[in-house]
Amino acid sequence: MRIGRVVLVVAILALLVGSVIGIAQEPKRGGVLVFARGGDSVRLDPADITDGESVKVCNNIFNTLYEFDKGATTVHPALATGYEVSEDGLEWTFHLRKGVMFQPWGNHPSYEMTSSDVVFTFQRQMDANNPYHKGDFAYWGYMYNYITKVEALDKYTVKFTLNRRYAPFLLNLACFPAMIVSEQAMKDMGVEGFRNHPVGTGPFKFVSWTRGSEIVLERFDDYWNKPYPYLDGVIFKVIPEEGARLMALKAGDIDVMDSVTPDNAPLIEQDPNLTLMEAPGLNVGYVAMNEMVKPFDNVLVRLAVNYAVDKKMLVDTFYKGRGEVAVNPMPSNLWGWNDEITDYPYNPELAKAFLAAAGYPNGFDTELWYMPVFRDYFPQPKLIAQAIQSQLAQVGIRAKLVTYDWGTYLEKTEAGEHPMCMLGWMGDNGDPDNFLYVLLDKDSATVGSAGNVAFYKNDTLHDILIAAQESLDINTRIALYKQAQVIIHGDAPWLTVATADRMVGLQNYVHDYDLAPVLKARFEFVWSSK
Repeated sequence: MRIGRVVLVVAILALLVGSVIGIAQEPKRGGVLVFARGGDSVRLDPADITDGESVKVCNNIFNTLYEFDKGATTVHPALATGYEVSEDGLEWTFHLRKGVMFQPWGNHPSYEMTSSDVVFTFQRQMDANNPYHKGDFAYWGYMYNYITKVEALDKYTVKFTLNRRYAPFLLNLACFPAMIVSEQAMKDMGVEGFRNHPVGTGPFKFVSWTRGSEIVLERFDDYWNKPYPYLDGVIFKVIPEEGARLMALKAGDIDVMDSVTPDNAPLIEQDPNLTLMEAPGLNVGYVAMNEMVKPFDNVLVRLAVNYAVDKKMLVDTFYKGRGEVAVNPMPSNLWGWNDEITDYPYNPELAKAFLAAAGYPNGFDTELWYMPVFRDYFPQPKLIAQAIQSQLAQVGIRAKLVTYDWGTYLEKTEAGEHPMCMLGWMGDNGDPDNFLYVLLDKDSATVGSAGNVAFYKNDTLHDILIAAQESLDINTRIALYKQAQVIIHGDAPWLTVATADRMVGLQNYVHDYDLAPVLKARFEFVWSSK
């Protein structure tokens, strides 16, 4: 009898514990999540941004026709329910989801998204004469310039016409420049008004923006993708110093700490109330040498820079095992990476020899621009810049360090005002095209909106990258991208520095945070058990 009672009690306890665990793991609604980051957004118009801080906010306000799967670089239908493509690959017809509502603004109620909004979103980017075409629209040249026409076939059907086959097209439609904006809201507020009060179909609607301090979003109750979002709102809080962000996380004043550096990662790992999320980064940090500025038009000088810098020392010192030396201008975890290329070794004497051969036996004076904010690929940009400056000085390259506020820095580098600049890239779509074409093709070297801030132009490389875009055979594309990396390595437009792990710090009560390769701080699925 005693044994029977014990068994019965154990069974009841197991049932109760199981029930409690089940309840604890069930997502619950409510709570405002505070996300702390190092810098502010530049503007909130998804078609005319290039900085990650703006993308992070826009990811929560807007949707695209197709969106990336959680934690992956594959895509699924979002504002579209499906598509058909013509046999020649030039016409793509998308069927829109019915009943998708735009967020309200001012005194305007929400209204249903239709094909008119989709056409408006793309036409304002592609047509320089469009009255709402105000800005650089840099990504249009990088990733969408093959689109020749976007037309509404009916209220819920849109057709895209391309001028050539383009393998990453569907992936590009899942990227932030293709976020569908409210036509009525932009016409009502004007472009500048919209950029300060964006209106989309996403899980959260815009509330307020205190420049340099915080952006406040709140749950959009008419969001189409039920039951999301769970949170009542999100506050994007600016805390420039990482040490201050860490203190705020430990004190419970913030819920998520963005861009954790390798130095502080162990402090989060050791705290029982916190969680460190870490994943291999789809990124690359580099120093671009502007070929429009002498002496960087000389390949011998660019090679000298590559031999002058001890990249392994930089990675060992500043990344602390949470990154790797970048050999190629794309990360090694991306398909098509060429593992047969041997990196330039650290060799100051050879660097001096190249400088002498280039006509600079005594070196030269220049500037090295460094980012005012840190990213995964450059966790401590000023200190890394100082280390590079010191190593360059040892071979006679005397580089003055220069920086600006983040928005100005991006504008000036896109305009080609720098001799050398530190920048990096976090992959948008999981395709090599997004690194090699966007960052190093001559099409991307337009002064004023350049993604290719080395202003490097190679016709052979261009032909290879276009062929890779137009091929739908994965093996052909891999072979072409490997050829492209060989050419780029020989021309040395960059000093490739590192690929780094992505890390964020979370309170233990934050659940379902998606540290995906391409999604940047999207809170649609996040919930709090606080």
